Amino acid sequence: MTASGALHRIVAAQAAYARCIDDSGGEGWADFFEDDCLYVVTTAENHQQGLQAGLVYADSKGMLKDRIAALNEANIYERHNYRHILGQPLISRVEGDLVWAETAFIVARIMRTGETSLFATGRYIDCYRIGSDHVLLRERKVVCDSNRIDTLLALPL
Repeated sequence: MTASGALHRIVAAQAAYARCIDDSGGEGWADFFEDDCLYVVTTAENHQQGLQAGLVYADSKGMLKDRIAALNEANIYERHNYRHILGQPLISRVEGDLVWAETAFIVARIMRTGETSLFATGRYIDCYRIGSDHVLLRERKVVCDSNRIDTLLALPL
């Protein structure tokens, strides 16, 4: 796998990932990950200090599925949607079928009233496994620029 070949496939996978969250409320979101995976939402400050704890932490696809199930069945929160705007991924390393990339993001939150606000900015630090018929996240660290994270972090970023 070359960096340029990986780039095209990662861009397409990220567009589908964002659409899944923005348009489907995260239904099917876990399918973008390998069974044994890592998903962490943290702050830039914690990331720079090497702190492993995150605001959200999941280390398996099953945990990701449980998160979406809880959102749809158990949690009560004001209805809202997200809109992701993604930058161009920067491929930092390719080793066999593993590709590491970093992508900037901006997420707007749209409340049921129509009020739109900037919800989060930051970067994804990812490791993908790219096969002939799949592009799956092995690891996604969502590093938010601000240390002030809204408590309504319901849907995944």
